[in-house]
Amino acid sequence: MTAMTSDTLAPTPALAVDDSLAWRYQALLAGAEHNGRQWLAARLAEASVMADDLPDTTGQLDAWSARHAAQVAHDHAHYLEQRRHGAPRRYFANRSQALWFLQQVAPTKAVDGAWLHATLRHWHDPRYHGLIRTYLEELGDGDPRCNHVLIYQRLLSRLGCLDTLALDDERYLQGALQLALGQYGDSFLPEVIGYNLGYEQPPLHLLITTHELAELGIDGHYFQLHVTIDNAASGHAQKSIRAAQQLCPQQAPEVFYRRVRHGYRLNDLGTAAPDLISRFDLEAELLSALERKRAFGQFMHADRCRLQQRTVNQWLAEPAALPAFLQALQAHGWIKRGQNPAESRWWSLIEGPSAPMFGVFNAYEKQLWHDWIAADWHAPVKRVLPGSWLPALQGSPESEGLDESIDSLIARMAGNRHAQPQGLRATRAYLRATGLAQEGPH
Repeated sequence: MTAMTSDTLAPTPALAVDDSLAWRYQALLAGAEHNGRQWLAARLAEASVMADDLPDTTGQLDAWSARHAAQVAHDHAHYLEQRRHGAPRRYFANRSQALWFLQQVAPTKAVDGAWLHATLRHWHDPRYHGLIRTYLEELGDGDPRCNHVLIYQRLLSRLGCLDTLALDDERYLQGALQLALGQYGDSFLPEVIGYNLGYEQPPLHLLITTHELAELGIDGHYFQLHVTIDNAASGHAQKSIRAAQQLCPQQAPEVFYRRVRHGYRLNDLGTAAPDLISRFDLEAELLSALERKRAFGQFMHADRCRLQQRTVNQWLAEPAALPAFLQALQAHGWIKRGQNPAESRWWSLIEGPSAPMFGVFNAYEKQLWHDWIAADWHAPVKRVLPGSWLPALQGSPESEGLDESIDSLIARMAGNRHAQPQGLRATRAYLRATGLAQEGPH
């Protein structure tokens, strides 16, 4: 995917109109969207015929949320009990699958909270303060250590997973929905409230993901953060309910709540996280990685290097030959599957600063090779506790606050602009200008 925090504040050339979700996502980020209001209305029309589990009135939302939280807690306890009795990980068979998933959901994580952007304009109305506080916490109150977009970007960067995969178009659906809700939120306030209501109820897959990432040596701080900050007692889940109740009008409340339900159902458009995870195919991903390298590598190898009477250049000249190439590497003993990859000659060619093929494969691609070679062999992995890696905060004196209007500050907090240095400063300036900065204990 493209850089998560590209400078969308700079003048942006007009984008050629495209029907793809990826185009719409990028256009919304750049502020050059075409017919976005109509597109959002069409997605809401799709959602209007879907079912949901919401209660009949806003007054019943507290009990509904409590039941949801209790069910998630029960199911998570059952999952942990299964694991204690030897059950395998439910989601991630290996580290490659986890890295693949983190990249698949990156377009959505890159705009975390964007659906609430329009609420910033209502800072003078206390009924909006729960929604605004939710958005500001997604932005880390302008602290780069706590900004959710930056937390996720740093995670991908540490894992070597920036700009690696060409994603299916559907991966941009939820991100585009969030950006559109944020951009047109004043016209779709009930739908924004409903979407927020659904998104902020902590799901079971979040707890399992956090647990299994840690087992694979991946810092799950981003996911753990959403487990705690979204809690139904005092977190974003609770704030989402209060907003629905306080902003529901006395006249025609049923019309308002029907629109809330449509926004809630937008969360179910696209592929659910567990279903997405199950689509991972390790060998298919490895072959895709080889195909990406094939065009560049088919002329780079000496003819003396032969497998089954064919040079490596000849193997790489034919896309259909790549599966047989993997078999040839095994037949010649270059790869010993089901064993420690370090015992395979091929691994010594690609891993390490003195490896002859150093730099040919990126971190994610090498993980694919590692896990494919290892197969059922498992090396011990040091469990990483969520939040065990946090960056030092670089100086950001409040005197650097921007002398701008509220509207200008809000514009710099849209999409993923808030994760840019100017956006972080704008967030802190917005907090000061509106008096919404939250004080800590004294």
